[in-house]
Amino acid sequence: MSNESYCNLPTEPDYSGVTIIEPKLEQPIEDYQQAMKLADQEAEKLYGDYMLLAWYDRDRDFESPQHASECHVNSAIPGYIDYALYHGAKLKVDFEQGRFVFFYMPVGF
Repeated sequence: MSNESYCNLPTEPDYSGVTIIEPKLEQPIEDYQQAMKLADQEAEKLYGDYMLLAWYDRDRDFESPQHASECHVNSAIPGYIDYALYHGAKLKVDFEQGRFVFFYMPVGF
């Protein structure tokens, strides 16, 4: 079999159509709860009504949906990102270079 028969898997997420916000804060985020509250505020400013699709907490190595990355063990794209992008995410809020990441979609558009 030649190499031409293999699929070319993406090495980076396709964020076209996704607004990415990377807040620069004076103080580091204390924990996931604080990060989620700040991310929710960004989503509310942009959309009013919104739905949180997926998130990642690097401090605790937790993601939602749970175990989404198990199917992506050899993938360059973590499962929670893949899930969010293929379920309509339009906003990514990323704190401290991936420490806390949240994906949202507007509701009612």
